[in-house]
Amino acid sequence: MSSKRILAINGSYRPGGITDQAVDQLLGEARNRGAAVEHIHLRDYPIEFCRNCRECMQQPGDAPGECVIDDGMAELVEKIERADGYVLAAPTNFSAVTALFKRFMERLSPYGYWPWGAMAPVYRKAKLSKKPTVIISSCGAPGLLGRLTFGTNQTLKAATRAIGGEIVGKMFTGLVARERDQQLPDRARRKTAALAQRLC
Repeated sequence: MSSKRILAINGSYRPGGITDQAVDQLLGEARNRGAAVEHIHLRDYPIEFCRNCRECMQQPGDAPGECVIDDGMAELVEKIERADGYVLAAPTNFSAVTALFKRFMERLSPYGYWPWGAMAPVYRKAKLSKKPTVIISSCGAPGLLGRLTFGTNQTLKAATRAIGGEIVGKMFTGLVARERDQQLPDRARRKTAALAQRLC
């Protein structure tokens, strides 16, 4: 049995949609293996847009820098730091992650160190042990086409890298726009058990 803390960060707009169902199913499997789980819905989370001031990126060290914006992101960064593993999820919207997830991702700037005068940032967590991460996404197109042509998974991978995660599994569900209240396919439900095993 696992005593790991698993944090899911979900950029879906629709309560009860395919992305919500997939994350809930996976977290249920992880809970059955003894993990403590938390599901963050970005649609309900108080996060402002990044100002791109880079103040958070001036502070050296492995710990995330401090953002100048006083909102819910500081608490979310604390949750990210305490977690032992992650689920990062977003459906495909106009060929990429939702604006909700993109806004969250831009607020991950504290995980980069980029002092003035340097050519490029470095990831603070790059040299530390990686935390297991599962990424979940979906699209209205067939799954293979979506994986090959849309940028959703690439963005989820970039967010994983920023926070010090290592992808141990992926779920990409296609053809999810055929019905108003579509249900997660049985094949995807079965896959969550294997993904939970890798996560825990």
